[in-house]
Amino acid sequence: MALAERLGEIRSGFDRPFWVANFTEIFERLAYYAMSAVLAIYLSEQLHFSSVLTGTLLGIAGFVVYALSIVAGSLADRFGFRRTLMCAYLVLTIGYFLLASIESTWMAPLRTAIGDRWLVSIVLLVPALGPGMVKPSVAGTTARASRENVRSLGYSIYYTLVNIGGALGPLIAWLIREPLHLGIRNVFRVSAASVFGMFWVTLLFYREPSGAGDEKVESTWAALMNIFVVLGNVRYVTFLLISSGFYIMYWQVWISLPIFMRKYVDPQAAVDKLLSIEAFTVITCQILVTYLTRKIPAVQTIALGFLVSALSWILLAVHPAVWVMSLMLVILALGELTQASRYYEYCSRLAPPDQQGLYMGYAFLPIAIGYAIAGPLGGYLLRHFGEVVGWPDQMWWVIVAIGVLTSVVMWLYGRMIQTAARGPLV
Repeated sequence: MALAERLGEIRSGFDRPFWVANFTEIFERLAYYAMSAVLAIYLSEQLHFSSVLTGTLLGIAGFVVYALSIVAGSLADRFGFRRTLMCAYLVLTIGYFLLASIESTWMAPLRTAIGDRWLVSIVLLVPALGPGMVKPSVAGTTARASRENVRSLGYSIYYTLVNIGGALGPLIAWLIREPLHLGIRNVFRVSAASVFGMFWVTLLFYREPSGAGDEKVESTWAALMNIFVVLGNVRYVTFLLISSGFYIMYWQVWISLPIFMRKYVDPQAAVDKLLSIEAFTVITCQILVTYLTRKIPAVQTIALGFLVSALSWILLAVHPAVWVMSLMLVILALGELTQASRYYEYCSRLAPPDQQGLYMGYAFLPIAIGYAIAGPLGGYLLRHFGEVVGWPDQMWWVIVAIGVLTSVVMWLYGRMIQTAARGPLV
């Protein structure tokens, strides 16, 4: 196919809602990752929570973020992506503002009454509600507003734009925290302003995508009951459960790694700034890796991505240092971007046309399960290997083992599906 012809397909292959939704996703991810880049530091160093408590709280909040995607995906099929997105951005605005206000004087009576632990637990749940509504709406919009011949590219664009926000967020957090010396609370305020702006963008410019998949389920109850429809798809559920292992490994980047680096390697390490390396690697290498793996069956590509990311943690286990963390994040990102766009593409192709929101909501179930386990596990590993055993760097061998095992099981799943279908994988 000629380049001009392919560019013409791309120009005509995406409807306006695709671009608007993905534009807002950049700023939602910027807000989320700016907050995430400093949250572990804030809880452990400023509020003086233990590693186990910090990991547990982050795990619970992360689980809510992605588990809600399941419910929100079904409701988005009922109420539409536009209203779901607008609601999400308002909730996120309130949540980030409350997080920034934990140490404010007007919060002092509540802190005294229930204590920091319970106050933080409650406040963290508010911004956790927002991304769960955004993700299936943007992913579902990508599915509905993309022509079949460019859908794979659509998910690559979606994933690249997500990582633009993911790259800018930690950098902005670092700029606010270090060079400007404005404190972590102002990071949360910037996150609030970012998502509030996206509420207005959605209100003014987003329109519900038309075409296949426009049909709405008949009632809210039917939308909620549709959640259980996916559970009957054994192939899909098995795929999601296996994928959970990757996210148990991956979320350590945001849960245990910041604490590990500042507690056991370098107390002044600018971890928030370094975390942007992973996202920048995804941005710069996504198109190349997508091209190189385009002829490999989806499930095999996903298994390969899992393996590459798993092996990256060996570097920290062997030689923990700031520069090693930078290299490790590059390799981790190469594994992540190898599997990510193919993962969402694979999920979307298993979804019926009128249940794109539902199925794409379930696509975030492994991320939720991974967060729920990664939080307490990361906190436990930090305490056990760091405080009890005295060899904190050895904790990463546990993470390597989880990632390698997940890769092997995913490869076996792919072989089983291929054998059952007597043909190539989706």
